[in-house]
Amino acid sequence: MFYWQLFISFLKIGFLSFGGGYAVISMIQFEVNKHSWLKPEDFQRIISLAGMSPGPIATNSATLIGYNTAGIAGALITTAGIILPSLLIVIFLASFFFRLNTTPWVKSSFYGLRPIITGLIVYSAIHFGFPHTSEAIYQWTTFATLLIGILAFFSIKKYKVHPFIVILASAGAGIVLF
Repeated sequence: MFYWQLFISFLKIGFLSFGGGYAVISMIQFEVNKHSWLKPEDFQRIISLAGMSPGPIATNSATLIGYNTAGIAGALITTAGIILPSLLIVIFLASFFFRLNTTPWVKSSFYGLRPIITGLIVYSAIHFGFPHTSEAIYQWTTFATLLIGILAFFSIKKYKVHPFIVILASAGAGIVLF
């Protein structure tokens, strides 16, 4: 029953995962909290590790959550659950897309998904950056986190610093500050 619950939860996430891995983090967090699979700090560590690992963050997250909750079998089940919908949808849509991609309703639907995806990413960033909502938000750690994030953003956007260098510098700042 537990394995089935893992599979169905990640299958559901896989079917609703528009916008890429970072947009899906909030859905994964909802399922993890609903079933009490992990403590919030463990979830945050898993998302951090999944984001630093090669490959899609949603798949990496699913695999690590499955492994932490049910070992190797859990990792395989959650990974299959999250990738199976994408595989089936891509196969199905690929057969029609070349005929339909120029129709106005298809173009409009893709434009309509943009604000939702942006909102999901912002929501995930806020809840990932500030996981303990019970604590006061006006702490030095909050400002340090925001400062690191802003500096990272401008380093990449304005100064064209390679993201790998920004990740290493942010990790170093985290070690020194926290």
